[in-house]
Amino acid sequence: MPTVLRIGAYRFYFYSHEPNEPPHVHVDRDASSVKFWLEPVSLAKNLGFSAKELRKLGGLVQEHQAELLEAWHGYFGNSNG
Repeated sequence: MPTVLRIGAYRFYFYSHEPNEPPHVHVDRDASSVKFWLEPVSLAKNLGFSAKELRKLGGLVQEHQAELLEAWHGYFGNSNG
């Protein structure tokens, strides 16, 4: 699970066994986890984050979208499956 970004208590990472899905990122804090698609940035799955925190995290993913996509393609290659 390569960690690609840390912001405060949030860890942004990929699962190494998900190369056949479109580009996305997982974000964890404590026992909460969320998955965002990267093209376009949108919520895929939420486990425990409040709506307010999801908006904050969506903004962070949007702000770092280029960096996250670069990390995705660097790790998995340019194929989307």
